[in-house]
Amino acid sequence: MMWILLLLLLFHAVPLQGQTTNVSSPRPQVVNIGSVFTFKSLIGKVIKVAMQAAVDDVNANPSVLNNTRLNIIMHDTKFNGFMSIMEPLRFMENETVAIIGPQRPTSARVVSHVATELKIPILSFTATDPTMSPRQFPFFIRTSQNDLFQMAAIADIVHHYGWREVIAIYGDDDYGQNGVAALGDKLAEKRCRISYKAALPPEPTRENITNLLIKVALSESRIIVVHAYFIWGLEVFNVAQYLGMMSSGYVWIATNWLSAIIDTNSPLPFETVNNIQGVIALRLHTPDSVMKKNFVQRWQNLTHDGLSTYGLYAYDTVWLLAHAIDDYLQRGGNVSFSKSPIVSELRGGNLHLDALKVFDGGDTFLESILKVDRVGLTGRMKFTKDRNLVNPAFDVINVIGTGHRTVGYWSDHLGLSVMPPEELENTSSSSGHKKLHSVVWPGQTTQNPRGWVFSNNGRHLRIGVPNRYRFEEVVSVQSNGIITGFCVDVFVAALSLLPYAVPFELVAFGNGHDNPSNSELVRLITAGVYDAGVGDITIITERTKMADFTQPYVESGLVVVAPVRKLGSSAMAFLRPFTPQMWLVAASSFLIVGAVIWCLEHKQNDEFRGPPRRQIITTFWFSFSTLFFSHRETTVSNLGRVVLLIWLFVVLIINSSYTASLTSILTVHQLSSPIKGIETLVTNNDPIGYPQGSFVRDYLVNELRIHESRLVPLRSPEEYEKALRDGPGKGGVAAVVDERAYIELFLSNRCEFGIVGQEFTKNGWGFAFPRNSPLAVDVSTAILQLSENGDLQRIRDKWLLRKACSLQGAEIEVDRLELKSFWGLFVVCGLVCVVALAVYIVLMIRKFGRHSPVEAEGSIRRRSSPSASIHSFLSFVKEKEERRQGSSVV
Repeated sequence: MMWILLLLLLFHAVPLQGQTTNVSSPRPQVVNIGSVFTFKSLIGKVIKVAMQAAVDDVNANPSVLNNTRLNIIMHDTKFNGFMSIMEPLRFMENETVAIIGPQRPTSARVVSHVATELKIPILSFTATDPTMSPRQFPFFIRTSQNDLFQMAAIADIVHHYGWREVIAIYGDDDYGQNGVAALGDKLAEKRCRISYKAALPPEPTRENITNLLIKVALSESRIIVVHAYFIWGLEVFNVAQYLGMMSSGYVWIATNWLSAIIDTNSPLPFETVNNIQGVIALRLHTPDSVMKKNFVQRWQNLTHDGLSTYGLYAYDTVWLLAHAIDDYLQRGGNVSFSKSPIVSELRGGNLHLDALKVFDGGDTFLESILKVDRVGLTGRMKFTKDRNLVNPAFDVINVIGTGHRTVGYWSDHLGLSVMPPEELENTSSSSGHKKLHSVVWPGQTTQNPRGWVFSNNGRHLRIGVPNRYRFEEVVSVQSNGIITGFCVDVFVAALSLLPYAVPFELVAFGNGHDNPSNSELVRLITAGVYDAGVGDITIITERTKMADFTQPYVESGLVVVAPVRKLGSSAMAFLRPFTPQMWLVAASSFLIVGAVIWCLEHKQNDEFRGPPRRQIITTFWFSFSTLFFSHRETTVSNLGRVVLLIWLFVVLIINSSYTASLTSILTVHQLSSPIKGIETLVTNNDPIGYPQGSFVRDYLVNELRIHESRLVPLRSPEEYEKALRDGPGKGGVAAVVDERAYIELFLSNRCEFGIVGQEFTKNGWGFAFPRNSPLAVDVSTAILQLSENGDLQRIRDKWLLRKACSLQGAEIEVDRLELKSFWGLFVVCGLVCVVALAVYIVLMIRKFGRHSPVEAEGSIRRRSSPSASIHSFLSFVKEKEERRQGSSVV
């Protein structure tokens, strides 16, 4: 408060006319409201007429204030910031229940501090600073839309056209700084940003503007947002036209200050219109209504100036106060003022500060204002909990020819659309959800601008290329400094498809003796040392956190390469399809099934009876002949037939699998290696080779938990070959882990090595660019075009296609068929055999009981020994059962 009082020292207050003013009547005849603004300013000459018209309409309708007359006192601040602070203080000396104004947020901040102390509401439809919150300024009420919503609309427009960066031109004061800060926040929500904040003095000269726009012209972004004041905003476009910045490729977006100029001073002079051709501007959206239409027609009789949205909000603000005053008086409020204890301490001196009075009913009146809910010229006037007007919306206009065209609308809840928000909410038509109509941009073009260019400073892009010691087909730095290779050709081909020229120079990264780290190259791009990275840069998570990558132009995951040997034919090759365990279980199953069939058929089938030697030979013959489905013995029991059916199915599966595996072994070249894939390397302790400077090392250590002491860095294909030939026993490695693209080149003329196991990662190579670089998106599109038209494959064939060695088509040794692949079949067959035997035994016991019931009863009486009973039962089972006509067979 002290710094405000220092300003008061410069002001000679009007002498105090009375100590305390009380209104005896609960319904006063006149209620005073004050208003401070610059009468001759662009919006001042409009709002003066609009507010006076509103007061006349309120007083002409006795039902509004019930015969209480509303009186508005207007003070001219004359373009002076000091006066815009002092004039509201003069109202606070008198019986003024509310003040409309000041125009600028800077003045509104100062006045709101005093108003809070004196409990006099401050209403403003021009101080739209988003940082003026009700918590800091409880008696400040914004009766138009918060600039936060205007910046959200601009962010949606930028995002709609796919632009990533904008330049903000603004006045370097609270209004400009806070508005641009809100714009930055809203752009960040869309993953966009302000690349350059171009601040001008609050009252800039033409020289200030010229110097600033020259810097803007040298920047990459061509999306320029102008958040200016009415006084100097048009001068920005005048200088831009002079500098050639209103031509094709530029995008100019103005906040609602420009639409206010267009609406108020229409028609604009030809030179002014010519300077703003193609500009997009925002205008506060006011829904069409009969009330608004009638007021627009009436406006022509009130003044020769055009009607801007500020005039509509000024009219509605007066009506809002009128309804609030009526509500306050109906609730028993009195228009009375008293001395403030704090102000009373300042009694004495020439300033008469004790003349400032506190509105006794200020808190209640504030509540009445905030609960107003009416429909006016600007639409519904109702405040939300954070004191913003409901349904914030803006028109998006495009300056064309001598006028302008509305190309769309923006609302807080619906975003961009080509239909007004109030109509869009009530329609199901898909056409209404179209974002924006076509725009005529600067330069009289309807093609959407790219939004950026290369900096106009004569500097070529520095493209970092890894200078590797290995695989010159991928990237090679010649002795004369020329850089060639597959990656370079793809990059150059992609740039040739862009609709604009890209000046660049290739710069080798690394000494050529040791393979440099691609992660370090990406870090240097982030640091600004390089503008991009071209080469075998694998797209991994760690790198995507530092830079943007293009669409992958090579798919290349990690594989394992190890020494392999060719498996030749041998006399025992027929045993290779099955593992020893599988052979053992299969042979045992043949014997077990044969024995089960014998048990089930022995009592009834003559072919399974006879001397023991004959029965054993028959059982063996029957079981093994089922392998070829050539068994001659018939089964007569139902249980035997069930077991045989299941067994023949098992034999069919085993036979088919054996035949397929043996065919592959005898007809396809087989390569054998003790390393079966990455799983083998993880479980053993053998040394593993990896390419020096590659991400492979970190992957093996961090992801697969392989101890780094086992890892051996290798620089070139020759070192790969030597390390693999030596093996772990001679200081070499058991296998090498590298990307498939490199391994395919390595194996093109080295047949004694091969890829074992499956590719265990899915990665790709891409070109790296700084974060939010628009070039990354365009190059990605170009890479897709190269892939679609076949040029990418032709470049790959030129550099990476090599004549395969004689064993390139050979297969790594096929895994032998193991028991785990068939255990389900054996379990099912075994269960069937057990169940069949159990049923057979139960049936035999029942028949045995019926066959000799007397003997069984006598045995029980004589308590014969269990061995005798078992012997008797076995004798019964061995006896041949004579089949009688019509009897069933078990």
